Amino acid sequence: MEMTNKLDIGLLQQRTHERTNDVRGAYYRDTTAIIHSSPFRRLKHKTQVFFAPSNDHICTRMEHCLHVASIASTICRGLSLDTELAWAIGMGHDLGHTPFGHTGEKILSALMEGQGFPKFEHELNSLRVVDFLSEHGRGLNLTYAVRDGIACHNGEHLVQMIQPTFQIKDLSHIVSRKDLLPTTYEAAVVRFSDSIAYIGRDFEDASRLNIVNANQLPSLVSSRLGRTNAQIIDTLVSDVIEHSSEERGISFSDHCYPAVEAMIAFNYAYIYKSPLLEGYERYFTRLLTLIVDYLKMLLESYGFEEQGYVSEKNMLAMGFYHHLMEMQESYMEHDGSLSRLVYDYVAGMSDNFCLDCANEILKPEHLNDSIELSLTGKWFDAR
Repeated sequence: MEMTNKLDIGLLQQRTHERTNDVRGAYYRDTTAIIHSSPFRRLKHKTQVFFAPSNDHICTRMEHCLHVASIASTICRGLSLDTELAWAIGMGHDLGHTPFGHTGEKILSALMEGQGFPKFEHELNSLRVVDFLSEHGRGLNLTYAVRDGIACHNGEHLVQMIQPTFQIKDLSHIVSRKDLLPTTYEAAVVRFSDSIAYIGRDFEDASRLNIVNANQLPSLVSSRLGRTNAQIIDTLVSDVIEHSSEERGISFSDHCYPAVEAMIAFNYAYIYKSPLLEGYERYFTRLLTLIVDYLKMLLESYGFEEQGYVSEKNMLAMGFYHHLMEMQESYMEHDGSLSRLVYDYVAGMSDNFCLDCANEILKPEHLNDSIELSLTGKWFDAR
C-alpha cells in the first residue's frame, strides 16, 4: 500500500527561519533538535500515568515518546510513508506535558482557567514549547509538518479513522485541540500510535503495581488484541497497516476498533479512576497550587529586583529570577506580557523538581552563605 500526501513537500518542510539543508534531511534534523532540547531531557523525570520515581520499570513520559515514535515509524514503513517525519513528530509530541501526567495537566488547567486563561492542553503547549519556549525564547525552528503533527496528536480522543486535511493551517492562531485534524498521513499515524502506545503499556504498568491483572481483561480485548502489551502493539500495528488506504485514511479495522474501545474503557474504570490515582490528584493539587502561588507572589512583590529574590534565601526563588531575566524580552515580544510566565515555568517542571520546589518553599536546604554561591548559577535550566 502506497499513500501520498497531497501537498508540496516545500510547504511541509517550511520553517519560520530558513535553514540551509544538510546531510540529515529536514525531518531527521528536527529529531536531533528535539533530542538535544532541555524540554526533551526533562521528560525522563515526568510521569506517564504512575508517579513512581524509584521504580525503573514504570513508564516515563520520555519512554512513551520513544514508544510512539517507534510504532509510528513502523506503521509508516508499512504504508510507504515518511518514517523520519513520523519519528520526529513522535519524539516531540509530548514536550509540553506537565509534571504528574494528565493529573498535573488537569490541575494546571484549572488554575489557569481560574485566572481567565484558556484551558491548558498539552498538545498546544507542546507546540508552544517548540515554537517559543525552547532555547531562551527562540524555539526549535521545526518544519511545518512536524509542528502540525505535534499540535494534532490528541491520542486520548479515540476515533476509528482519520483522513488528513492536506491543508496548511496557521498554527500560531490555534486556540483549542477540539476538532483539530492533521495535515499529513504521518501526523495521523502518530495520533493512532499515541493510543496504541499507551493502552497496553498503562495496563502493563498497572499489572506490575498489582492494581489489575491479566485475568481482568475483557474477553473482547484478549481475544482480538492479545493479553500483553507486546501482543496488543503487534496486533494494532498490523491492523492499521492492513486497513489504511487513501479512501479510508489512517484506520483501525471494524474487527479491532471495538476491542480498542473496550480496552480504553477498562483502563479508565480500573486504572485511571483507581483509588491510587485519585489520591494523587488531591496531593498534587496542593503541591502545584503552592508552587504557582509562591512564584506569582515573587513576581508581584519583587518584579525585576534581584535583592528581593535573594532575600527569600531559597534556590527556587533564585532559579525563577534567573529564568525571568533570561526570558522577559522574549515574552514581551511573543506574548506582549509576562502573564503566562509562571504557568509555563511550572508546566516545564519535572516531577522531582516540583517536589524539590515544595521543599525550597517550606524548608529551604540552601540558606545563608550557600545562597550567595548560587547567584551566578542556574538551579533550573528552562531553555
